[in-house]
Amino acid sequence: MKKRINTKLASLAVLAVAVAFGSLAYSHCQVPCGIYGDEARFDAIAENITTIEKSMKEIEALSAEPKSNMNQIVRWVNNKEHHADELSETVTYYFMAQRVKIPPASDAKANSAYVQKLTLLHQMLVYSMKAKQTTDLSNVDKLRHLLEDFHKAYSG
Repeated sequence: MKKRINTKLASLAVLAVAVAFGSLAYSHCQVPCGIYGDEARFDAIAENITTIEKSMKEIEALSAEPKSNMNQIVRWVNNKEHHADELSETVTYYFMAQRVKIPPASDAKANSAYVQKLTLLHQMLVYSMKAKQTTDLSNVDKLRHLLEDFHKAYSG
């Protein structure tokens, strides 16, 4: 009887810890489970770019008002930075770490394609950082073009 109670308490404790720390778990854990779809990642990056753009426009509009609402501006800045970080995480931990494979050194064509993909991903990281630093919409345009170019290179 006592053993069953201890087992139930231990199970309850494990469940409580899992619930408490479950929000700390991140997707793209680098276990090759294969449950994530590439197209969903491309869609997520596109949504992040659109959200960054909207945030930039809201920051500019709110900043132009005679009596700026600093609370709303801060919220939009945080939103912009959050989505830039999500974009960077997907680029880094999904594509660079898991999906873009290192080709054999002897395969010149595969190495050229590999370098092209890594270059595009690196540029996406740089423009994501620039989007965090400013409200310059040209960074958003650059991100959209880079995403399109990477999608072609990745799928091709």
